[in-house]
Amino acid sequence: MGLNLDDTAVRRLLRLEDLLPALRRALIDLSAGRVLQPLRMVTDLSEGGFLMLKPAMTQDALVTKIITLQHGNAARGLPTMLATLVLMDPATGQTLAVMDATWLTELRTAAVSAVAADALTPPGPKVVATLGSGALARSHALALRAVRPVSEIRIWSRNPGNVARCAKDVGGIASGTAEQAVRGADIVVTVTNASEPVLHGAWLKPGAFVAAIGAPRPSWRELDDAAMANIVVADNRESAEKESGDVMLSGAKVYAEIGEILAGTKPRPPQGATVIFKALGQAVEDAVAARLVYDAAQRAR
Repeated sequence: MGLNLDDTAVRRLLRLEDLLPALRRALIDLSAGRVLQPLRMVTDLSEGGFLMLKPAMTQDALVTKIITLQHGNAARGLPTMLATLVLMDPATGQTLAVMDATWLTELRTAAVSAVAADALTPPGPKVVATLGSGALARSHALALRAVRPVSEIRIWSRNPGNVARCAKDVGGIASGTAEQAVRGADIVVTVTNASEPVLHGAWLKPGAFVAAIGAPRPSWRELDDAAMANIVVADNRESAEKESGDVMLSGAKVYAEIGEILAGTKPRPPQGATVIFKALGQAVEDAVAARLVYDAAQRAR
């Protein structure tokens, strides 16, 4: 059956400094066609929740991640998104590990945003605005600080209590409105459960970088048409064009995949351009993170 790793073990074994370069390579491999990864399967659940199955195979990992999103979990004292990952040997299909993938998902999601921010923003201190005050807001604060000096983090969501707690946890500032958070920010992160736009392009500073993480369904949006009229870079073009309401409903065109820019096969957007990084969360990212966890666990035995 292999290893069984709970959330505590995964948090101990998965190191951000190892994850960042591994994800950079994985995104390049994905764009180069060196990863087997079908589109995820999504099943709608009650009250707007959903179940996702996300498989992928790399040279040294075969994975399937099972994810549930239930909006009522916050009231139950549980994360909105819960995930379990099965890691298998790609040659034999033998199960190597079953692991809680809640922290794995939170950290690798933020790490991908950090890799993109590192590639698409100039050096120097950044003002960060985060729309959303949950687990992904916290992991993004951690990951972005690993690639850029952050002079200020502003936090907004529809729940003032959550905003206050998140701001305290990340050393940030609570904002009363989304517009107050976004105005003048160099990096904007959207990690909400919104199905209607919460970020308006009119608020964005010219040259801002937006990591658009939420709204993973064709009918959901976090960004309005004005925001999506900027240069759009995706973690995966097919996912963005078939699964992202932000892209599909705005009619936005994907300029490039981040893996193409990292590999140098597509030029970076012009200096000073406002860039929307639309990330749907790719299974290859889970595969890479899970392999790092497994290898670290093997070394620790």
